[in-house]
Amino acid sequence: MNIFLSPLAERQLEQLLEFLEYKWSRKTRDGFLIKIKKSFHQISIQPKSCKKSGFHDNLFECIVTKQTSFYYRILINEIEIISVKDNRRDPKKIEEELKHWR
Repeated sequence: MNIFLSPLAERQLEQLLEFLEYKWSRKTRDGFLIKIKKSFHQISIQPKSCKKSGFHDNLFECIVTKQTSFYYRILINEIEIISVKDNRRDPKKIEEELKHWR
């Protein structure tokens, strides 16, 4: 299945990659990018391999690292990455953010 990022997820991922490079190093950023691409590949092959989200029936949550996850939904022939999140954030703020994509 093809995968695409929502504008929100694209912005969040870009900010996260910039943060990783600024705070840690380019090597750390590149290592994370490899991990998230592997996760994207995994869900493209097995879309329902991650747990369902508690926010909405058609949302799944994929844990990339203990600090980072992303939410996605399965469409007819593709998967949309809705949001990339910091797992340390307040879950109520994340839920509020996800209400806007519906």
